[in-house]
Amino acid sequence: MTPRAGGSTQAPTAAAWDTGTIMTVLPLLPPLPSAPPSTIDEPATATRGDAGPIALGRGEAEPNARARHRAALPPRHLADLDLAARRAAVEALGGAPFRANQLSTHYFGRLVRDPDAMTDIPATDRARLTEALLPRLLTPVRELACDGGATRKNLWRLHDGSLVESVLMGYPDRVTVCVSSQAGCGMACPFCATGQAGLTRNLSTAEIVDQVAWFAEVAARGVLPGSPPRLSHVVFMGMGEPLANYTRVIDAVRRLAAPAPEGLGLSQRHITVSTVGLVPAIERMIAEDLSVTLALSLHAPDDDLRDELVPVNQRWKVAEVLDAVWRYAAHSGRRISIEYAMIRDVNDQPWRADLLGALLSGRLAHVNLIPLNPTPGSRWDASPKPVEREFVRRLRAAGVATTVRDTRGREIDGACGQLAAAEVEL
Repeated sequence: MTPRAGGSTQAPTAAAWDTGTIMTVLPLLPPLPSAPPSTIDEPATATRGDAGPIALGRGEAEPNARARHRAALPPRHLADLDLAARRAAVEALGGAPFRANQLSTHYFGRLVRDPDAMTDIPATDRARLTEALLPRLLTPVRELACDGGATRKNLWRLHDGSLVESVLMGYPDRVTVCVSSQAGCGMACPFCATGQAGLTRNLSTAEIVDQVAWFAEVAARGVLPGSPPRLSHVVFMGMGEPLANYTRVIDAVRRLAAPAPEGLGLSQRHITVSTVGLVPAIERMIAEDLSVTLALSLHAPDDDLRDELVPVNQRWKVAEVLDAVWRYAAHSGRRISIEYAMIRDVNDQPWRADLLGALLSGRLAHVNLIPLNPTPGSRWDASPKPVEREFVRRLRAAGVATTVRDTRGREIDGACGQLAAAEVEL
């Protein structure tokens, strides 16, 4: 869904692109009533988790003006809380604490949202508890499918009108969901549809988790042709910079990995978190003792170009960012995924391939080259295939594992931010 693993050009996949695929518009589900939003305000500026705003360095892009408003928090949801906090919340609502386990089993274990299906909870308790702890967070605006139904993209409207996107991708051996962590993005990468839209606000932990839970239920219905009926992989490569919403993203990772009824029971090794290179947040991740894959959206091996393509590079240069991800790799034992969008006549020169190979040679890293999926009106275009092949050849000659990401979702605006942008323009 992104050229970096957290920005946006297209849905990540290892499957071949089917040029004969026909787009399908799926029927929308009727919206359910949701609890009123909290009256607690939070700033919607780009933040380094909950540690305060990221101070912009000289020359860094200011967040989009609309990002400076204060947005009401979404309603509290069961997925915002750990199991102990859920029990306390249920008790505060006058219910027996074990009802929290039952609610959690329905949501995380059985992927059930309909209160009427929760027949092990008395009807009087059911209505009160589901209204308070299972409010509707995501309302489908558009649901599109391609690749014979194996790729599905949703545009969601949140409680405050913000728009976010996520993509479900079915493969013969796995089912992957690509989720958003912010509404919009404040990183201002010029080739990214989301970055050009600016940041609206961070998503809550539950708004992130609910994207996964929603698509886990879709997969469980067996509607993805030729794929297992269980969602197994999550990539934080949708809208937003995940590490700029640090605390909620890490909480979401823990919720996704916790066994039911506390969470979805996914393997941390099947979760990938992307970043443009927020060094202090990467250092915090090391201390979390996680085993998730870290994906670095590099896009240029030299500071001169990366300052333009990834403006946060004006704060943390290539060498400093790479040092941080190598420390994460050493601590976690996990290979770093280097995301590199191939942009015609911009970052695809042979000498840049050689420089990238020199930087990565001998490191625990894998390069994922991404053919750019141009957004409407963009001056950026994908590198020609001969140029791409030469780039791959030079990296492999340097001993660097390299693959080219085959693309899905072009006909359903697979680049994250494209559906949201189109909706705003209507």
